[in-house]
Amino acid sequence: MFDNLSQRLQDIIRKTGSQKLTPDNMQEALREIRRALLEADVNLRVVKSFISSVKDKAEGEKIVEGVNPTQQLIKIVNDELVELMGKELQPLNLKSSPSLIMMLGLQGAGKTTSSAKLAIKLKKEGKRPLLVACDVYRPAAIVQLQTLGKEIEVEVFANTETKDVQGIVRDAINYAKEHSYNVLVLDTAGRLQIDVDMMAELLLIDRVFSPDEKLLVIDSMTGQEAVNVAENFDAQLGLTGLVLTKLDGDSRGGAALSVVHCTGKPIKLTGTGEKLNALEDFHPERMANRILGMGDIVSLVERAQEVFDEKQARELEEKLDKDNFSFNDFLKIQKQMKMFGSMGNLLGMIPGLNLGKDDRDLISNEADKQFKRFEVFIQSMTPEERRRPDIINTSRKKRIATGCGMNLQEVNQFITQFNQTRAMMSGMNSLKKMFTGGNGEMPNMHGKQGRHAMKKAMSMMRKFK
Repeated sequence: MFDNLSQRLQDIIRKTGSQKLTPDNMQEALREIRRALLEADVNLRVVKSFISSVKDKAEGEKIVEGVNPTQQLIKIVNDELVELMGKELQPLNLKSSPSLIMMLGLQGAGKTTSSAKLAIKLKKEGKRPLLVACDVYRPAAIVQLQTLGKEIEVEVFANTETKDVQGIVRDAINYAKEHSYNVLVLDTAGRLQIDVDMMAELLLIDRVFSPDEKLLVIDSMTGQEAVNVAENFDAQLGLTGLVLTKLDGDSRGGAALSVVHCTGKPIKLTGTGEKLNALEDFHPERMANRILGMGDIVSLVERAQEVFDEKQARELEEKLDKDNFSFNDFLKIQKQMKMFGSMGNLLGMIPGLNLGKDDRDLISNEADKQFKRFEVFIQSMTPEERRRPDIINTSRKKRIATGCGMNLQEVNQFITQFNQTRAMMSGMNSLKKMFTGGNGEMPNMHGKQGRHAMKKAMSMMRKFK
């Protein structure tokens, strides 16, 4: 997301900040920033406001001795980006019991899928969500929601015998109270464009049931049109927040930088992938850091905590201790890595890499290809070979090579890579146990225990040279 804009802004700041900030080079930088924002499909009103604010702050900024001009300019632009995108995280308001979340939007914006993604997120946070099928017009809309509900193990309340949406919502609220559901996610009907009938129905639901949240789902790839849609919905219904979908597929990011300024409503959630767990809280400060190439280590850690299972991690440690790490374990780790999303997205969260979009795409594509080939390679083995890698001799390698469409040399390379990975992970696990004493707590490195652990660690590290 924001790849093109991110690259342009980083280049502009790097070029301008390499010298002392002056009115002349600042004017040139602002001109380039304006052009970059417009190319990213940012609304013209937003561009003018943004440039004006950056200019005012840059002119009023005192040059601090010993501070690189680049860092000063980055801080100014970063602060304005944070301001532009809503200043801070705006959590969902779920104080009622049951709480009602009304999902709004045009057809194709990803409203139904976002409803299911939101249900997963609510489950992780300890809520008991109920999906409510309020789209009684679009063919197969109810079936789609029911299919998603089954996949994520969330009940869907639907009534195919009526088109009375107000009655459906009322019955769903009564059902939720009877069965202890505390959040209702209303998947309302969309249209190809905003019309009178659509708004009349939504206004009726709003006035009768007073939803806690009225979230407009916007396809971020629609660019300028996203602002028009958001302003129309807000004028009619009084939105409480926005959900931006397909941020992973939009390299420009103009919608995310425009809708908050133009509507005054916060972005509360963002969809960053096709997987049903790819819905995240929107943190303006973290997003600004990523746009300016400073990474997002907090989101990376949070994502890792979601993806990696603590129980499986302990089991893996035990297997490494007993030298029982198998190809099956390697596949499990690979599948968990895939749940992070694309490798390019992951690289964008790591601070200090300063990789351009083309470089990230190249690394991401090559990694994906390698993962797929490794998966085919392992699936060509027998169950016993996957469990016990050491039994794979030359004749077995030839059979595996035929099964996965590789030559013997490639099979040998994959096995070598697996053995190196196993040795490295085993070494890291041993280092961890040395330093923590096996109880997860670091020793006093100035004491006898710490010095002993350091000597053993240095000895082990020499083995891996």
